[in-house]
Amino acid sequence: MPNAVGPSLVVDDSPARGRPDDRRFGLPTATALVVGSVIGTGVFALPSALAGFGPISLVAFVLATVGAVALALTFGALNRRVPGSGGPYLYARNGFGEFAGFVNAWSYWITAWAGNAAIVVAWVGYVEVFWNTSHSRGWSLVIALVGLWVPAGINLAGIRSLSVVQVLTTVLKFIPLLFMATVGLLFVKSANFGEFNASGGSAFGAVSAAAAIALFAYIGIETASVAAGRVVNPRRNVGRATVLGTVACAVVYILGTVTVFGTVSQEALVASAAPFTDSANAIFGGRWAGDTVAVAAIVSGFGALVGWTLIVGEMPQAAARDRLFPAPFARDSRRGVPAYGIVAGTILASALTVVSYTSFAEVFATVVLLSVLTAVIPYLFSAAAQVYWLLTEGRRTRSGHLLRDLLVSVTALLFSFWAVAGSGYQAAYYGLFCLLLGVPVYIWLKVGNREYGETSPASLAEGVRR
Repeated sequence: MPNAVGPSLVVDDSPARGRPDDRRFGLPTATALVVGSVIGTGVFALPSALAGFGPISLVAFVLATVGAVALALTFGALNRRVPGSGGPYLYARNGFGEFAGFVNAWSYWITAWAGNAAIVVAWVGYVEVFWNTSHSRGWSLVIALVGLWVPAGINLAGIRSLSVVQVLTTVLKFIPLLFMATVGLLFVKSANFGEFNASGGSAFGAVSAAAAIALFAYIGIETASVAAGRVVNPRRNVGRATVLGTVACAVVYILGTVTVFGTVSQEALVASAAPFTDSANAIFGGRWAGDTVAVAAIVSGFGALVGWTLIVGEMPQAAARDRLFPAPFARDSRRGVPAYGIVAGTILASALTVVSYTSFAEVFATVVLLSVLTAVIPYLFSAAAQVYWLLTEGRRTRSGHLLRDLLVSVTALLFSFWAVAGSGYQAAYYGLFCLLLGVPVYIWLKVGNREYGETSPASLAEGVRR
């Protein structure tokens, strides 16, 4: 892929912070990180969430996919411009200053650990197809905590163990989903699709509402850029991994949803808690096919937890190394991983999971939606940074490339605004509240660093003397 972003602000392509090659990974693992983070347990329930709108929701899915691919291309371009771990944090800090960088790091950090709590709760539901079928709350909580801390242990063991598990779980979950998205199409019956617009409202309203769900399916496409400092040849591999991973997920999502829509009646699908399981049973008969899908969901959720557990340490580490997050987050362990961030994030996810299994289920559902909103905010800043750089430096780029890159980045920006709008008023309210909670932390960090604004007193005094 040619470099279409114009002159780079940062030209150093060396391993971040001097990491040796045995503590970094290549294109296959980077792509698996993207696919593994995007495809968790939610995809296995997605068709049921869309079924109430009817097949018109597939139109929304296609539009969401266009936005996700535009965002993936934008992340690839941004990483060539500003390489290194941190992804959206780096782009916001370099484009709009330290406070914007901090807001992105803070927002995305909330996404990572709160999202892990959401993934593990859904993951428990599939584990309990085979064990703890009575859904005893105590055992459910035990399973959930195991699901959080085993991935943490894999990450703490080092990059090599993470790479093996991430690639293996991605392959194991992708094969059955790809099977449903290809062979499953042969069993589709048009009568199962039902009314094209089953929402009872306008077509525009149905597409917008369905898009609010479909947009959420792509959270995680940025993970390769967040961990870019651990990727071999990041200028080349991060962009490719992001685009390849996003396109692979899009194919499975859209064709898999078509298969489910065409093999399970719309009435049954709306009430289904496991649509891919119901579709597999409808195609092959019996329960064995459905149980196979449940196993795939368990593997899928576990792989997502392994990937996101790395990310929960990577983002604050990048900010901490610029003194925009507490200092303990900055250090690597002896095995070359951000151990403090991994452990801290897993503790917070565990606490939120305990709350979800006690008396605050509705509050937990709100936090799940909030975690999606806090991911989209860094998307918006990243796309805005790319638009800003193209407009200010575009004269150095050929006009054809400039127009193409602006079209992609503006599409990504609009996609991000659409995702914020789709999250709803309640999530937007709590999202703003959580973002503002970061302001006292920013003040504390600046006071501790003896800095005023973005300039230290010593630098300011030196400037006055000159």
